[in-house]
Amino acid sequence: MAENLPAGLLEACVVIGADSDKLKQVYQEREFPVVDAEVLQVHAPPFVVKEAAGAAPGPNTLSRVQRRRSFIKRKRERHRGPPGEEDDVKNGEGDTNNISVPTDIDLVALPQLCFPGGLQISNDSREDCFHFLVFTDVFGNQTHGVVVQYYRPVQFSKDSTLQQNGDWPSSKSPRLYSPFGICVISKYPYYNALRDCLSCLLVQLRTCRTMDFEEQVKEFASRLALVPIPPPGQLHVAFGLRPLQIVLPSREDKDSPAVDLDLHLPFLCFKPRQLLQIVTCIMTEQRVVFFSSDWALLTLMAECFMLYIRPLLWQHPYVPILSSQMLDFLMAPTAFLMGCHLHNFEAATEMEDLVLINIDDGTVSYSGSDDDNIPEMPLEATECFIKRREGLRVHYDLEVCRLGASTDLNELRSQRRQWQEKLNREIQAIMLELIVNIFREVHDHLNYEHRVFNSEEFLRSREPKDQQFYKQVLDTHIFHSFLKDRLNRKMDSFTRMELTTRSEAQRMKLSNDSPRRPTMQEMARKHSLPEHRMSKRLGPSLPSLGPENLLGPPYTQATLQKLILESGSLKVSRTIKTFKLPEFPPPLAYQYVQNYYAELIGLLGKAIASVPPENSTLLARYYYLRGFMNTVGGKPVDALADFQTLCKTDMDIFPGELVKELANALSQREREQAERQPEIRRLLSKVKKEQDGERGRRDDGVKKFQLPTTHMRLEDFVKRVQESGIVRDIGTINRLFEALTVESFKGCLGGQGADTTMAPSSKSVFYIDSCLDGQLKQVDPEVFRLFYTFWKETEAEAQDVHLPASVIQHLDTNECVYKLSCSIKTSQGVGKIAMTQKRLFLLTEGRLGYVEITKFRDLEEVKISSAPFLLLRIPSLKIKCQLKKEMFEANLKSECDLWNLMVKEMWAGRKMADDHKDPQYMQQALTNVLLMDALVGCLQSQKAIFAASKLAYFDRMKLEVPMMVPKTTSETLKHKINPSLDQISPQGVDVLLYTPGQLSSDPDGDGNPKLWCALNDGKVVVFDAASWSMQQNCIQVGVSQLNCMLGMDLHQVWIGSQDSTIYIINARSMSCHKQLTEHHSEVTDFALEERSDKYSPMQAYSCSIDGMIIIWDVSTLQVKKQFRLTCDRLQSIQLSSGTLWCCARDCVVELRKNGVVHRRVSLPEQLQSKPAGFSGFTFLTEKDQVWTGCADVAELCIWDTRDLSKPYQRIPLADCKGVTCMIRVKNQIWVGCQGLSYGKVRGKIYVVDMERLSVEKELVAHTDSVQALCSAEDRYVLSGSASEDGKIAIWKVE
Repeated sequence: MAENLPAGLLEACVVIGADSDKLKQVYQEREFPVVDAEVLQVHAPPFVVKEAAGAAPGPNTLSRVQRRRSFIKRKRERHRGPPGEEDDVKNGEGDTNNISVPTDIDLVALPQLCFPGGLQISNDSREDCFHFLVFTDVFGNQTHGVVVQYYRPVQFSKDSTLQQNGDWPSSKSPRLYSPFGICVISKYPYYNALRDCLSCLLVQLRTCRTMDFEEQVKEFASRLALVPIPPPGQLHVAFGLRPLQIVLPSREDKDSPAVDLDLHLPFLCFKPRQLLQIVTCIMTEQRVVFFSSDWALLTLMAECFMLYIRPLLWQHPYVPILSSQMLDFLMAPTAFLMGCHLHNFEAATEMEDLVLINIDDGTVSYSGSDDDNIPEMPLEATECFIKRREGLRVHYDLEVCRLGASTDLNELRSQRRQWQEKLNREIQAIMLELIVNIFREVHDHLNYEHRVFNSEEFLRSREPKDQQFYKQVLDTHIFHSFLKDRLNRKMDSFTRMELTTRSEAQRMKLSNDSPRRPTMQEMARKHSLPEHRMSKRLGPSLPSLGPENLLGPPYTQATLQKLILESGSLKVSRTIKTFKLPEFPPPLAYQYVQNYYAELIGLLGKAIASVPPENSTLLARYYYLRGFMNTVGGKPVDALADFQTLCKTDMDIFPGELVKELANALSQREREQAERQPEIRRLLSKVKKEQDGERGRRDDGVKKFQLPTTHMRLEDFVKRVQESGIVRDIGTINRLFEALTVESFKGCLGGQGADTTMAPSSKSVFYIDSCLDGQLKQVDPEVFRLFYTFWKETEAEAQDVHLPASVIQHLDTNECVYKLSCSIKTSQGVGKIAMTQKRLFLLTEGRLGYVEITKFRDLEEVKISSAPFLLLRIPSLKIKCQLKKEMFEANLKSECDLWNLMVKEMWAGRKMADDHKDPQYMQQALTNVLLMDALVGCLQSQKAIFAASKLAYFDRMKLEVPMMVPKTTSETLKHKINPSLDQISPQGVDVLLYTPGQLSSDPDGDGNPKLWCALNDGKVVVFDAASWSMQQNCIQVGVSQLNCMLGMDLHQVWIGSQDSTIYIINARSMSCHKQLTEHHSEVTDFALEERSDKYSPMQAYSCSIDGMIIIWDVSTLQVKKQFRLTCDRLQSIQLSSGTLWCCARDCVVELRKNGVVHRRVSLPEQLQSKPAGFSGFTFLTEKDQVWTGCADVAELCIWDTRDLSKPYQRIPLADCKGVTCMIRVKNQIWVGCQGLSYGKVRGKIYVVDMERLSVEKELVAHTDSVQALCSAEDRYVLSGSASEDGKIAIWKVE
């Protein structure tokens, strides 16, 4: 457990200096050479342990003799073997193993790094100087060091006794000044704080005697070991170290390092172009060397650039400071980042392939003659960065020139620190925006199921001038690690910024499964100014869904791109709290240290009590810090209690590994104590469950897409096509497989209309494995390669289509050209036929002009004819538009059959999209058309058109009666969306929740309404309900089915799961940051009660399947009351007039607030014999009625609650197999069912009039049962269906 214990600020404190014998020699010879530095003292925690209280010093508390002697020198003495050495070892004085040094600190190399220029003895005193170190072990773990070099006077008495800072034997005796180095090593990069700590130590060392030097350093080190590290978030830790107040800034999150240095230093040293050049060198993994005449700048500059490129992580050797003896490191053949003194610059220029960065001059040069290996950063990202840089104010003096002088040193330091922290956040945001702009579209080319990145396709989508940059970056270890995080759907700073700055067009891509093509808007942007490319934000209300909204909102409305970058600068706000540690105790006494921990824990308890419950973020940080202090203070049960509280305050900072170690290390007595506390018992049970049911390791590898080399059967073919990014839908891939294999399959059947005389060939495109049962079709890898090549070529051709502005103005902004014919003769002149997702038009030759042929929804007839040409008749395509009298004719020659198939498929897709109000039909038709085009180009045979006809799915389906939409359904249905677009197959919609929007001036807030959709296995998809574009494609909430959702105060959503946990999602960050674990069975429903109590205005009710009902204080997340209802499977609850109605499978019960049953409706006797019972209910307060439905009965039952002895009323539901869900909307009851339509099982919705008690409408829009219903402002009802359909329908309420 020791390795997972929370580390304090100090890892070790090491004193470096010259050996006294060497000092004596220099003193006598009066020459001042550079001498070797040696380790003189090592101080490492723990400084006190319970067993050592009052006892003699042990291994962790070195004796004075041991610490005075040099570690390196003792090793040398062993080789010389002086007399008496064996006795010294026996006494423990010569045993170096007694020195307690952390395993990742190399004491042999440390002296060189503490004195990288050598230890120079002088005859005069010199100024103190600091520099900084980074140590990296073989696993990539880093520790950080701050070194101060200061000179102490040295003088020898007549008997050759060394005198330092003491009583000098004679004032006329010559003195030497010898430098000493004190290196403070920490696991955390607190460079400024540790430098301030060493500055405070120097004040004390200047006046202390030699005999007190060691104790002063040890006391200093032991105090730093008591300092806890602040938790991630917005809580800093401060402590006093006379004469300064030291502040440790917190990390942004668990995955980010602390930032305790001046991030604007590179902006002062380099121009923007040079700065980007350096970032490019790092991202392309060059051999980078920094040079400066100031050792301190080397590490600070390197660390700044490491922070600039986050979340990209440097994966290669990283040595920011090389001493003079380490220059041979620069000859390493691998990529590296190192730093050298400027006087080594000339020597480095003679080495090959180094990027030489002169910090002092602000220049970047190359040691090789060819510098073409360093590409230019993408132009758009560069221009955006330069614009942001212009808005930065990096000079502190300009900020304080208007202020008066302060006489308080700590006040001055605090003022400067606040300015620096604000500037650091702005710089981090600017650099993060740069990384996002470079890699924003990477996710478009990822296949999450098979963990494949299609690098070739990504490169093709880049601008030609940027491709060299991406080619080099895509082959780096940095980018590979970045891809792993993307494929793991890591919610880090990159993902959050990419989501919040995503434009509406980019959001619509998530809701659009069509192949990628440039839209007219993107074409027009190429000719517009940057400032004209942004549009206003969408309004917060639900849109009116007219016919033109079927393919998404007009792009002229707005984008959701929340560029918080105003006037070239970033507006970054962050509220910071600082926790002040108590005064340090006498640090080397065990009891005093324990009293210090107790005092610190007490102060944290007071801080927790002073924080209002609604400020859960700050509460979590205090609990986190107290949990850590209880851990190091030897109170594991109290620590577990604090960490368990994080479930209700902020799960983002939950220390999972530490909690597991604490749980496993509990003694029997401590475990019994923990088991007596229900919340800790649940936490321990959860930890044990996770350990016992450890799932297989997730494949963290990243594969590049590669074309297959072996024949593929259907299963392998599906995988390959999905990996390629061509199409994801399994049904479409199956049809493509049939199309690719239809020719050879028919040929092998013999005598069934196929050409059976085909000669076998070693290069046969397809073959049948007749050795197996049946005839299994396979696809040859060469055919797959040809098909993939044609697909990509047609995609590239579409990217190269450039339409003049006079043509673009006739098209909608979101239209794309998907197919362009060759130049042909038509009835409207010579030109090329262009096909978009909405229309056909003729691009006339000569001066490019626009002639509209027809929109697909206006088509009346498409047929193949022939046109006379000399003595021949050439195939032509005739197209009749409803709005035009004359028929359009095009002499398409050999392309005629293909265009006939494509136009008919698009016509059918358009008709079905309009009838079903489902834009995905049109998107699928587009995919089918492009697959046909690539298929015909690939096969190049007589049966190519026949094979392509297998892909004409909608042209066949439009004639099938079950696909026809009833008139009532068509009039009520407004739109359909698909939450499973990011999945390889449809997912069942388990729960739907609509949350209203709000007008907000908060730049980080999103005022638009949202639709939350729970899919299978704990996935949550979020739509922007103002545009129906997908805002978040996957929030993972556990791994179990989700049963219910509740919107809470516009900022959080509660979700009940089958795993008995209530998950709370932050509506801003779109992450699950809290959990409530008080239920012991699956959570089935919620209810919200608003009250007049100003201290607790809202309380929530939750119920679980075992009958448990819990009442929650929403602000504190504390349980106010809980009681259990005796019933069979409690399914739903509803609040009404101060009472709680509960629906179980066998009854509907009204409970008073104290949990006492008031009224009860039992399942009718004739239904008790059936396996299913009540499946849903709603209580009508104004009518005193309970409406119920059963899962296997085709009727609604209405109960009069004023007299339950009266017979209930029945409303029959025609062609219904049972009720699955029901909600009230205005004066209607909407009932979701599984029913029959045209003889097939379909998802049906019955709209029942509450007054007439009759069914007003029967709505059919799902091919599977309706599982979820929700209301949106009583203007729309949204229905979600089971996995065979997996779509969401949006219905108009009348």
